[in-house]
Amino acid sequence: MGIKGLTKLLADNAPKGMKEQKFESYFGRKIAIDASMSIYQFLIVVGRSGTEMLTNEDGEVTSHLQGMFNRTIRLLESGLKPVYVFDGAPPDLKKEELAKRYSKRVDATEDLASAIETGDKEVIEKFSKRTVKVTRKHNEDCKRLLQLMGVPIVEAPSEAEAQCAALCKSGKVYAVASEDMDSLTFGAPRFLRHLMDPSSKKVPVMEFEVAKILEELNINMDQFIDLCILCGCDYCDSIRGIGGQTALKLVRQYGSIESILENINKERFQIPENWPYQQARHLFKEPLVFENDEQLEIKCTPPDEEGLVNFLVNENGFNLDRVTKAVEKIKAAKNKASQGRLESFFKPVANATTPLKRKGTRCMIGAPTLLLKSKMLSIRISIYSRHRQFGGLPLLCTEQSGASLHGVPFLA
Repeated sequence: MGIKGLTKLLADNAPKGMKEQKFESYFGRKIAIDASMSIYQFLIVVGRSGTEMLTNEDGEVTSHLQGMFNRTIRLLESGLKPVYVFDGAPPDLKKEELAKRYSKRVDATEDLASAIETGDKEVIEKFSKRTVKVTRKHNEDCKRLLQLMGVPIVEAPSEAEAQCAALCKSGKVYAVASEDMDSLTFGAPRFLRHLMDPSSKKVPVMEFEVAKILEELNINMDQFIDLCILCGCDYCDSIRGIGGQTALKLVRQYGSIESILENINKERFQIPENWPYQQARHLFKEPLVFENDEQLEIKCTPPDEEGLVNFLVNENGFNLDRVTKAVEKIKAAKNKASQGRLESFFKPVANATTPLKRKGTRCMIGAPTLLLKSKMLSIRISIYSRHRQFGGLPLLCTEQSGASLHGVPFLA
């Protein structure tokens, strides 16, 4: 579920903390991706029609493999460096939420059976999606696939979103990609939504920056966590009658849930019995994650062509020609990504030498036609490759009527 209504709350109250970005703008960036959320999306969308799904000859579902294979290749071809993070054991506090989800799937299964009897295709489509669950086998299949593709994976000790956020906070990845907004509650400095959406949707990536969000909301990180708990999270119930806007107002006014509970009207707002908001807060602030380098080996490797053919073609019925061509795409994409981002070539270099004095430097602003007609303007461009160096690079010098402008590195 994530955090209930948080996207709209931020759009209304912290619009500068979120911006639309092009998919390609993350070229050269390492992105931590919530694997389970992606697999869930693939199971719902890829090759699905009503209750029909992609399967191999043994009748085993392969939608998750098809989706993961194609989407990861798209990421690699765009120069992104994905790091897939898989869920570990859920915290005890989440058991109630998981029980609710199970109950909803049971109800959906019953409704689906009724829809099949009546032959209502629209209702069948609706309830069949609600019965989807990511299983251990789905996860293991995708882990094996990604390892054969040479794409790094991380198996979190508990919540994948928490582990993704920890990777981002430590600088091991640039951003976190998921659809669950609680990545922000775990403190991910930069969070991306819609990165894993099908390209056919043509939906821009939505980037959230937590520092700007806090600044616009005029609250600190601890207060933001309390805000999210009040909105509704996976770890405990919320206070009935308090929605996002009211929660934000109360957090700004009182500063913490403890102070809010002391001051709100108990008759108007019904507080859950034995409400474990403090435990929920602790899980957001100090989640169980891996932090040392020995536990987090994030390393890309060349694809295992023979292994991919055996797994996808022989075991799961994929087309051999398509898999072979896909492997070539992976190889080419990894070579492309190794070039790095363009901005890395333009890092400022310290100049240890004394800067040259400028003679009569002035700014000229005028229409292009006037500048062209002026016979007094003489521009000469020369490259000093022997005597004058700036950070090891030859200088591009512009001389105007005897005045020299120095200090711009020339890149050949």
